[in-house]
Parts: sequence; C-alpha cells; structure tokens
Amino acid sequence: MSAATTPTIDSLAQQQDLERYRQLHWEGNLDEYLEMVRRRPKIVRSAFQRIYDMILSYGREEYVDNRKKLIRYPFFRDEQNDGADAIYGLDIPIMRLVNIFKSSAFGYGTEKRVLLLHGPVGSSKSTIVRLLKKGLEAYSRTDEGALYTYEWDVPDKLKHITGGVNRFPSPMHEDPMRLVPADWRSKLIADLDLEKGLGYPVQMRGDINPACRFIYNELMKYYGGDWAKVMKHVVVKRILISEKDRVGIGTFQPKDEKNQDSTELTGDINYRKIAEFGSDSDPRAFNFDGEFNIANRGLIEFIEVLKLDVAFLYDLLSASQEHVIKPKKFQQTEIDEVIIGHTNEAEYKKLLNNEFMEALRDRTVKIDIPYITKLDEEIKIYEKDYNRRKIKKHIAPHTLEMAAMWAILTRLEEPKKHNLTMVQKLKLYNGKSIHGYTEDNVKELRKEGTREGMMGVSPRYVQDKISAALVSEKSEGHLNPFLLMNELEAGLRNHSLIRAEEEKKRYRDLMAYVKQEYEDIVKNEVQRAISADEDALQKLCANYIDNVKAYTQREKVKNKYTGQDEEPDERLMRSIEDKIEISEGMKDDFRREIMNYIGALAIEGKTFDHKTNERLQKALEQKLFEDQKDSIKLSTLISSVVDRETQKKIDIVKQRMIRNFGYNEESATDVLNYVASIFARGDTKSSG
Repeated sequence: MSAATTPTIDSLAQQQDLERYRQLHWEGNLDEYLEMVRRRPKIVRSAFQRIYDMILSYGREEYVDNRKKLIRYPFFRDEQNDGADAIYGLDIPIMRLVNIFKSSAFGYGTEKRVLLLHGPVGSSKSTIVRLLKKGLEAYSRTDEGALYTYEWDVPDKLKHITGGVNRFPSPMHEDPMRLVPADWRSKLIADLDLEKGLGYPVQMRGDINPACRFIYNELMKYYGGDWAKVMKHVVVKRILISEKDRVGIGTFQPKDEKNQDSTELTGDINYRKIAEFGSDSDPRAFNFDGEFNIANRGLIEFIEVLKLDVAFLYDLLSASQEHVIKPKKFQQTEIDEVIIGHTNEAEYKKLLNNEFMEALRDRTVKIDIPYITKLDEEIKIYEKDYNRRKIKKHIAPHTLEMAAMWAILTRLEEPKKHNLTMVQKLKLYNGKSIHGYTEDNVKELRKEGTREGMMGVSPRYVQDKISAALVSEKSEGHLNPFLLMNELEAGLRNHSLIRAEEEKKRYRDLMAYVKQEYEDIVKNEVQRAISADEDALQKLCANYIDNVKAYTQREKVKNKYTGQDEEPDERLMRSIEDKIEISEGMKDDFRREIMNYIGALAIEGKTFDHKTNERLQKALEQKLFEDQKDSIKLSTLISSVVDRETQKKIDIVKQRMIRNFGYNEESATDVLNYVASIFARGDTKSSG
C-alpha cells in the first residue's frame, strides 16, 4: 500500500474553477456595459424586481387545499442548503409576502413600504429573512442574477480628485446607468427597449451618491463638460452580494440608546481625513458605510424594528417612502433596497398604542407569520434536526409526533361546537376526514379561530425539551414519547413566557389528550402486529366475502366442514363491520359497495385483495386481534412468569413491531408492556 502524498498548493489549486472566478469578477467599460444591458435587460432590475425573480427562479407549485387554490414556492424549502432553513406549513403567509414583492416589482406602491413580519417568538420570521439574504447572495453569482457597479479609474495626475487613489469604488454599489444624466435616460431606455426586455417598469431615478458626484463634477470641470471623456474614467465591474463583505445586505439591531446613533444607518465623518481635505463637508472625508448605504441594490434587515428609538424613525420613513437617506452634512441620497423588519406581538401592540409611531404604521405592510397549525408540517421541523443521520440514539416511533401534536393543540382555540374535541379539530386541520364534517366546516373553524397560531408554545421550546430528554439519564437506551411528554410538562414550571397559572393548567390538560391519543395509536399498532398473520387475514377475508356475496345475491353458503348449504353468517359479518362503525342501517350499502368494487376489479382482469380497501383491512385486523389476543395472553407480559409458547408468540409480535413500525428491541418491549398493562386494567376499548 503506497503512502499518502502530502497535498501541495498546486494540487489544491486544481480544484479551482479559474474561468468561473474571472466571470464573477468581470471588468469592462461603459460601452461594453450598455451592450450587455441591450442583450440582457434584467441586469438593471430594481432590488424588489431582483428578489421576486430570484424566488420565481426556483419555480412555483399550485395545489388545492380546502377547495382554495394555493401556491407553494420551492425557494423556501432551502433545498440548495439541504433544508437547513426550510420553512414548513406557512404557505399562505409566504404567498402574501411574495405577492408584496410582485406588487413592488411592478411599482404598484408597496415598494414604498417597510415590510414587517409580525408573529410570536420562534415563528420563523428571522428564518424567512435569512433565506432571502442567502438567496440573494447565491442569485448574484448566477448569470441570471448578475448585477454591476462602477469605479473611477484616474491617472496619477488626477489622483487629487479621488483623494489620492487611482481607483475609487462607488461606496453604494450603484448601477452604472445612474451615470447617464437624468434627462437623457428616457431616450436611453427607449433605445434599449428596456421596458419590454425587463417585463417590469424601469425603476431608476435620482442621482449618484455624494462622493461619486463630487468626482464626476471635478472631472467634468477638467474636461470642459465633455461627458464622453469623463466616462472613459469609468470601469464597470460585476459585484457579488455578500452579507459578510457588506455588499448589498445590511443588518441593523437596536441597542442601548446611549451607544447608538443614526450614523450607523447613514454613515459618518472620517475624522482622520478631515485634515487631508480641509473640511468635514467634503464627501471624500465621509464613510458611506452605514447599513442603508451598504444595503443598496439589495436588502436591509431590521431586527426587532419596533424597538427603534424615535431618532432612527425619520431615516426609516424617508428611506421607505421616498427611497432616500440623509447622510450627515450631505444632500438626500437615493437608495434602491428592500426594507424588511420583524417584531413580536408585544412590541406590535406598543406600536398600535404609540401616537408618535403613527407615521411608521402608515408606511408599514404587516405580514403575519403565525405558528404552524398543521400536524404533518410541525413534525417536519423536528424531524429535520432529530433524525437517524444526526442522532445516534434511537427515537421511538411517535415521539416527535406526540410533541408536535401537543405544540399545535396549545395554539388552537377550543371549538365552539360542543361535539368536536380538540384532537378532532387538530386532525381536521391536518387534512383528515371525520364523519359529519366537511371542508366548509374546516373553513368555518379557521375563521372562528382568530388567534390560532399567534399563541401557544413555540417550536423552539419543544426543540429544547427534545434535546434535554435525549441527554437525560432516563433515556439511556432510547427516547420514547412518555419521557419527552414528561419533559415538556415539567418545563412549563420555569417557562419564561408562560406566567399565568391558568395557561399552564390548560397546557397540562392538553397533554392528557395527547397521552390518550398515544395510547390509542400504540394499541392499534399492537393489534395490527398481533393480527399481521397474512394467512389468517386472507382466510378471514375470504370467509367474509363469501358471506357478503351470498347475502347480496340472496344465496346460501356451503359449509366447508359439513358440506351443507347454510344461511350467510350474519354474526360474523356484523362482528367485522362493527369495528369500522358500520351501523345496522348502513350494512346493506356497505356490502353492496364491496361487491361492486370486486365486480369492477374483475372487469379489469384484477383480483380483490383486502389491502386495497383500507376500511375493510382495518376491520379484519381488529377482528383477528380480538380472536387471537386471548391465545397470546398479552396481559401475561407484566407477569414475571411467561410460558415458552406464549413467549414465542410475543417474540413474533415484537419482531413485527420492529419490522413494520420502526421500533428497536427495547422500545418494542416498552410498548408491548405498556399495552399489556392497559389490557390488564381490563381496558379492551379498540382504537377508533
């Protein structure tokens, strides 16, 4: 075996795509840029247009839920990062957000607003903004998402104009098209046919930033007003949006009022350069590096935006409505960026009650980002972090499901209709059908629940308790639902956001519903494992079908043992049908339905299999379980003495639990013991 060779700089460098690097760092002149714009007009999109196109570049999926047409945007699944920041169960709020981007892209007015993501803590507000920032960074590296800015390139004899440097970059990464005088732009837009190529109105107005304007004016003086000669000093270059490099993405977080002022947003004087230029109003002695400055062409995020001091409010108002900011000692400066903030409900209530914030309210578009109220989507949040790839410890089936169920129950309001339980309401919201309830009922329930999703426990709390349960000594071998449910319940005592005892009591009462639901689920699984004898199921099914056929055709059934013709076995048929709540009055319809189904299969050349009819399969499994459970003597599991024959049957059931439902040896034993203890109490109620 040859010894491993030590990597060298040259061998490592072979992994680099040098041609791609050159494409991403392209430089050229203004003529080349204008030709590029003619061929690819989308280069000059506004920030809103670019973000909207970026989201659409990942596609869109239409689907129907409750007879309502909805759109799902794959961008928010974050598949490009293996789902690290995937958003689940928020299709409607995401649709509203994307529609605002669309409206802004077409210049319908929302581009003049602050976008405010509002919702309870841990409802994915920050994650949505983080996705947009990551998406912009990646999109700017594609051919479709390319964008460009400019630098001034002057010889040594003109370095005094740029402050002693040969290359002076635009500090706000402005589009080179802004160098074209405002009164010439309409002809340029028409000549390039930009409106048609963009698919949107051209949203370009205003002047270049104060520093570049100073250099532009000085060069115009030098060349006697010859604009073409001034433009020879312009180098156009591609830019890559990057939060780390502070290009196109800004983030602002309110801090202590004494240690923060508005210069963090709009830039500040460079006191070291005042001596060089002789004045603090010389733009070359100013750092245009505030969050608004560096976010130009992209997006600025305001964390907890409503905690802003009033001093910052004026900058935010003009930035949103007029798309301008006011750097200290300089003229108003145009910006092109998406302003998006997020806040929790407590802060939003303060906004509503603060008369000084009326102007902000008037310039805000609020998008509610609630907690998830759909069980399957909530489960995905926990499965993303606690799966076999990431967690070595075995997590028993239904552990995450029960945690998700409890979390969602805390977010739902009590049904106003007394014949509907909280768990049934949860199942309806999850798309399950419940006898007697239609899609219209579900719509009505959602309309009644005005606070649903804006209250309850956050996924973050559940994740913390899953982590705590995983490292607990009690879960040495594996984590099961009861260990996690106990951890969730115990954590309520010290929950920092739940102070009211009445609320804590409500959450504990809801946990009792979850435990009952879990009991029904595992009883059903054990029943299915016991009755998973395929030969016995096939025989029971064939016997039932023979009797149903004879009954519907008013014939007799031949007894296989005596050879005598007998009446259909009504007792057998009803014992099976009762398991799926087929009433005496409905039995004829159900039996005809089964025979029609068998007849339709025969016409297609197919044979009937009980597995193709979910309701019948469930009924057969429960009937077989009742017939077999006494022979297995499940209740003897809790005894210390089990005879060899019973142990052999129990081992078979255990292996079925492992193979069919995902248990391991230890968790399967736990579940069988638990279900055995239920039967030992004399509780023989079948799960519904």
